[in-house]
Amino acid sequence: KKEAAAVLHKFYAKWNKAYSHVIKGLKEIEPDLLVFYNYPKQIRASIYSTNMIESFNNVIKRKAKPKAEFPTEQSLDAFIGIQAMSYNDG
Repeated sequence: KKEAAAVLHKFYAKWNKAYSHVIKGLKEIEPDLLVFYNYPKQIRASIYSTNMIESFNNVIKRKAKPKAEFPTEQSLDAFIGIQAMSYNDG
């Protein structure tokens, strides 16, 4: 868990300037992000592979890839929001 927190904090440092709004939100929910590491290693693979959030993340990655870059943080937020609403409808 400590290693994961260190990686997450490096991520914050790298992307805070470009995506401060997103990083702020991640910092607020950090304990929830790392709760995965409270489970024994033996069941983490099962949790990871069946997690709905991972499925949604894959949808976002697949649909955002052709977009390359978003001009503003708000445009990225709007894109993810639209994807979340359509994902929930599907």
